[in-house]
Amino acid sequence: MQSIQTLLSAKHIVTVDSANTVLKNHSIAVDNGRIVDIIPTEKALEVFSATSHHEYDNHILMPGLINSHTHAAMSLLRGVASDIALMDWLENYIWPIEQKWADETFVYDGSELAIAEMLRGGTTCFNDMYFFPEVTARVASNIGMRAVIGMIALEFPTRYAASPDEYISKGLALFDEYKTDPLIRNAFAPHAPYTVSDKTFTKINSYANELDLPIHIHIHETELEIENSIKEFGQRPLDRLDNLGLINPNLLAVHMTQLTDDEMYRIAEAGVSVIHCPESNLKLASGFCPTHSLHKHKTRVIIGTDSCASNDDLDMFSEMRTAALLAKGVSQSATAFSAQQAIRACTIDAAIAFGLDDEIGSLEKTKSADIIAIDCNHIEANPLYDIYSHLVYSTERSRVTDVFIAGRQLLRDRSLTTISEDEILAKATSWAEKISNT
Repeated sequence: MQSIQTLLSAKHIVTVDSANTVLKNHSIAVDNGRIVDIIPTEKALEVFSATSHHEYDNHILMPGLINSHTHAAMSLLRGVASDIALMDWLENYIWPIEQKWADETFVYDGSELAIAEMLRGGTTCFNDMYFFPEVTARVASNIGMRAVIGMIALEFPTRYAASPDEYISKGLALFDEYKTDPLIRNAFAPHAPYTVSDKTFTKINSYANELDLPIHIHIHETELEIENSIKEFGQRPLDRLDNLGLINPNLLAVHMTQLTDDEMYRIAEAGVSVIHCPESNLKLASGFCPTHSLHKHKTRVIIGTDSCASNDDLDMFSEMRTAALLAKGVSQSATAFSAQQAIRACTIDAAIAFGLDDEIGSLEKTKSADIIAIDCNHIEANPLYDIYSHLVYSTERSRVTDVFIAGRQLLRDRSLTTISEDEILAKATSWAEKISNT
């Protein structure tokens, strides 16, 4: 028999491979953090001798979810300013609070809280954009969480950096520090067209091409953003980025609620990935990303939660369901954003967008063992007919019982294994008291 570290045996396995294969009564063999094989359980018990055997008789195993757009540390601002339009929300509430409180300790504690929430909801990788990204990277690496950490850039000074050149310099230092870390990748993260100059965009684009890194940016989020861009620059934001050479496969365009037919055609031709944040857009009344039309143009659409300040959670199961239902309602087509498309948007399609598809996004031999287990032994989970439909329209994040990243178990029977939940809750309470008293 072949000795391995872990064997996961389950009633159902959703592989999210190219054929969307669903297996029954199979086992995943894991050794040195990678998937060795996926075979029928009866055969697996004959072939493998595992140090640890996890039997999930009433569970679905699937790839860990990828949250494609977060501001993790803003978990400490959950619900701090609700029912307010985007620019009012930013200028009069969020930015003043951040200017006062968003230091390294805030980012450390907020990132811990966010990662704990994401793990308990089945997210095993997140793409982040926030101040002090080196702190979020350190927290994620220490916990064992996979992350794409954004190298943020703005024109105005913050507690993190005083100038665009300082933002970029600190970002490049972050890249150098973590370029060999197996769990941490990087992306450039210029905040938005209305907060970043042409000069800074040009510099970032040059570095992104040189280092082959994605560029993660909020764009075409609201109608007001478009109007202001036309007034200031004489063109729409996407036209401006196009003239600067940023409309290419490296671009991860967040929100995209304001798109013309010509713009959808152009981004599809250029290979841009669109990051859809449906619940944040709904709460801020920013508009509707035309996901059905984007899919018709063969554009890759992936899903993120945005921050806890605008959502107010990091629940990817809820986000999948909202994305699928919203697409149907807006397009008046019941076939829009199918359950399979929603699952793929949060797994393999996101992995492709971040250049991680050789590592994660599906359960296949040689890939990293980033796996979540979902308990189906509940009144609310039965009967089960179509697994993809079940995962998108019926599953709540509270049914995630176990989470593995690179074969390491970070959630065991709903309990976190590498973080103190009591300490995180105490820090969150302390921050709420400080911020609410300002």
